[in-house]
Amino acid sequence: MRKLLFTVASLTAFLLITGATWYYSRFREPLLTVQPLNSAKDSAAFRKLVTFSAGLSEYAALKKYNTRTGFLVDMSLPSGENRFFIMNLEKDSVIDAGLVTHGRCNEDWLNGRKYSNKPGSGCTSLGRYKIGASYQGRFGLAYKLHGLDSSNSNAFRRYVVLHSHNCVPDKETQPFPICQSDGCPTVSPSFLKKLQQIMDASEKPVVLWIYE
Repeated sequence: MRKLLFTVASLTAFLLITGATWYYSRFREPLLTVQPLNSAKDSAAFRKLVTFSAGLSEYAALKKYNTRTGFLVDMSLPSGENRFFIMNLEKDSVIDAGLVTHGRCNEDWLNGRKYSNKPGSGCTSLGRYKIGASYQGRFGLAYKLHGLDSSNSNAFRRYVVLHSHNCVPDKETQPFPICQSDGCPTVSPSFLKKLQQIMDASEKPVVLWIYE
């Protein structure tokens, strides 16, 4: 009898713990699950991610921007690989990652990478950006970008904005590249919704840092 009671008690405790775990994972976890930085596939990209994450955190604190969340884009990675990282700057970790385009520099298809801050160049500009106000543009929801460095100071004048396009897939396509843009960091519609939740809820501007 005692053995039966012990078994029933054990089973009840197991069900309670399992139920609580299910409830927490179903209703209490944030929409974006924090993943450790070492989830980055390439060791060199990982080391850069760590370095730029620390730099972004320091810069955001100095300039009174959002010090909790920031965006990093590593243009040295292939376009078919996730290279737009949503960073938890407080925990030094990656919240999520997605695909993003680079500029084709007015060519039909750009092989390799070229960068320019010149208006009309159609190229990506490296550097830090303050993400500004949202608006409805030709591709739907978009966010204005304000270049914070000499390498991207013309971003606003060039109409370089953060937006989505259906040509950008939700999943990695490597070794196959994705589409190219006219200089805008363009993501998939579903990934932009994740970014939108962060930016619209932020009391301070979020910083996007595009580097190589």
